[in-house]
Amino acid sequence: MTQTIAPRVRILVLLLLAATGLLLAGAGPASAHAALTGSDPQQGVVVDKAPTQVSLTFSEKVAMSDDSLRVLDPKGKRVDTGKPSDVSGTTYAVQLHSGLPDGTYTVTYQVVSEDSHPVAGAYTFSVGAPSKTTVSASGPTAGGGVVGWLYGFGRYVSYAGFIVMVGGAAFVLACWQRGSGVRPLQRLVVSGWLALTSATLLLLLLRGSYTGSGKLGDVFDLSLLGQVLQTKTGASMVSRLLLLAAAALFIAVLFGAYDKREDQEKRDLTFGLSIGGTVVAAGLAASWAMAEHASTGLQTGIAMPVDVVHLLAVAAWLGGLTALLVTLYRADTPIERSAVRRFSRLAFSSVVTLVATGVYQSWRQLGSWSAFTDTTYGQLLLVKIGLVTLLVGIAWISRRWTARLGDSAVTAPAEVPEQQDAPEREKEHVSAHAQGGDSQRAAQLARQRAAVDAARQRRQRDADPDRFGLRRSVLAEASVAVVLLAITTVLTQTEPGRTEEDAKAATSSSSSSSTSSSGALTLDMPFDTGGEDGKGLVRIDLDPARVGANEMHVYVERPNGRGFDVPEVKVSFTLESKGIGPLPVVPDHITTGHWSANGIQLPMAGDWKIAVTVRTSDIDQTTVSKNAQIG
Repeated sequence: MTQTIAPRVRILVLLLLAATGLLLAGAGPASAHAALTGSDPQQGVVVDKAPTQVSLTFSEKVAMSDDSLRVLDPKGKRVDTGKPSDVSGTTYAVQLHSGLPDGTYTVTYQVVSEDSHPVAGAYTFSVGAPSKTTVSASGPTAGGGVVGWLYGFGRYVSYAGFIVMVGGAAFVLACWQRGSGVRPLQRLVVSGWLALTSATLLLLLLRGSYTGSGKLGDVFDLSLLGQVLQTKTGASMVSRLLLLAAAALFIAVLFGAYDKREDQEKRDLTFGLSIGGTVVAAGLAASWAMAEHASTGLQTGIAMPVDVVHLLAVAAWLGGLTALLVTLYRADTPIERSAVRRFSRLAFSSVVTLVATGVYQSWRQLGSWSAFTDTTYGQLLLVKIGLVTLLVGIAWISRRWTARLGDSAVTAPAEVPEQQDAPEREKEHVSAHAQGGDSQRAAQLARQRAAVDAARQRRQRDADPDRFGLRRSVLAEASVAVVLLAITTVLTQTEPGRTEEDAKAATSSSSSSSTSSSGALTLDMPFDTGGEDGKGLVRIDLDPARVGANEMHVYVERPNGRGFDVPEVKVSFTLESKGIGPLPVVPDHITTGHWSANGIQLPMAGDWKIAVTVRTSDIDQTTVSKNAQIG
């Protein structure tokens, strides 16, 4: 049974890694962490006069470049001028060309939120009346495509490398100091360092393209790299690389000078290494905390240290679990029950720390109980909580196996083969000398015999049912941990629930405001009948500009803005796309230059053509019109 477990382990791990890859691939572009909460002009609104600027308001500060905010006319030509300016901390504006003609304009934005994630989107507004446009309303995609996938993969590898490196080193220092001389553990910690270093370099190169064009060809653009280095995220990655240099020195001492010391000397050196390692590990964790979720929003002064402690607890638990798994499956040196028990206590302390810091982080990022089910962040957090609960349950089973594991059952097999195989080795040694004292042949036979001895030791060690049970439960823990890490990585790229709910509220408010503003729909149409006193302006006010009954006011003004009476004013409504109309309306004269009509029934929402006929004499008249979105 123990001989068949290894292939099954490999297959299970490969399947879990494949599932993790699919999860990351299915995550799509990174969700925005700064939400658009307001705009002027608002989305979908029809304004009478062309605005002089467009302003956007976000839920937090964002970083803008020269092309972050663009306004395009119906043909796709830019009508904005100059660079975006910071109006009030979270509101940014760009100036527009004067005298913009009527039509539908598209506003596109692509910025970087304060917690390092790209934010992109687009919306439209119209001047005078809506029109056809060649510009896609979907706007740019933030963090998408191949670059986005690579960036997400790099984040996963960086987290995994940090956990394995820090957790593996903590396992050696706090639980099993003899492990400093175990090759599989050494390879595990060094692999974690290499993974974190290479992933950080990859993220640094991808960063400019990830937050900008999204093109793979821009990865090696030195100008983009220079811009990245001036950002908060770039600075955090550079500091991470510097700390990794210190971590390399720590690893060299841990598996070099420290391993060669006697037990008493090791105890003296352990304290110094523990302090130094903790400082380096905390610095590495801070490189994430200072640039991501914890660095923005509520109580950042508390949130960042809490995030550092949270990451260290994750590394101590999951990284130590990985080190224990490698020791149980790969190490020839048997591990004592006392070491497993020490790790069990370390893992329990880590879980308590994770619960405490996780509760605070959840409150900070969600803000309400409804956000657990109503937001993507909350739903992912529920999955994470479920996986942690499952992991704790499996850990409890592992503790039971640890209690059954006896020191004698762990260490005895290491000595038995030495006693049993001594006569055979003596025979081989004599045989080798009898054949001419071939020392090379003797060395080869010794290596073969050592390999046979090691295999026999592993078989006898693994035959212990208690040890076998511990191996299976630890493997199950590690399997769940792989998926948990993937969920956590996606969670860090997802818009926090508090921000998402604020954005929904702002959108709802904007929609209500847009609806109410449509109730004060105003259209100004210059006219010229060609006769004497035939020039002026006719203004239509429609309330509430929705399907059903509406109230209309008509104002006729001279070029100087003063109202004046004309012999006749008639209005008609036509919905050409549905073949409705023209629906004629003859308003009643109220006062000088003012006419009105009540109960105008508009049967359907759509892009209505509003035509006004103005007669200034018995023979001089003209008809002017504009389109407006009704309903």
